[in-house]
Amino acid sequence: MDEKELLLHYKHTGNLDTLGKLYSPYMSLLYGVCYKYLQDVEQSQDAVMQIFDELIDKLRIYEVDNFKSWLYVYARNYCLMQLRKAKQVTKVDIEENLYESELHMRADEEKKWDEQDFEKLESCMATLNEEQEQCIRMFYLEQRCYKEIADMTGYELAKVKSYIQNGRRNLKICMEKK
Repeated sequence: MDEKELLLHYKHTGNLDTLGKLYSPYMSLLYGVCYKYLQDVEQSQDAVMQIFDELIDKLRIYEVDNFKSWLYVYARNYCLMQLRKAKQVTKVDIEENLYESELHMRADEEKKWDEQDFEKLESCMATLNEEQEQCIRMFYLEQRCYKEIADMTGYELAKVKSYIQNGRRNLKICMEKK
């Protein structure tokens, strides 16, 4: 079967083997197009596979006369959309923002404490589970960052954040009760 017959056969049957026969001769061409725009080997390989996945539906909808030209334009547009999406994603340094966030929280919570407040705090610390107490002490009293705590305790970074957040909440509830 020639290209037009393969296109028609796929459009009527949805047979993926037919689509594979139609697509496979152009995979290296598509990789070149994708690499030209994306400038990344893995992204380009992923794009070639993603385009194939999208063709499963697209070729049954659209009327395609010249498959090679249509596929080239489709691949180019796909890559341009990927680049546009990448520009919309704002990359933020998480360590810097976590530090700033904690500074704001500390500033809001700072006030004059008397000896009685410290006694309440110590008794409330004793009510926390071991992980929360350890992380709270390291973060607030030893002024260690999340990553240091994770490295020292062996907990995952997400767990450290969770222990600190839940520990703070539990401390606050306990302090308000006393």
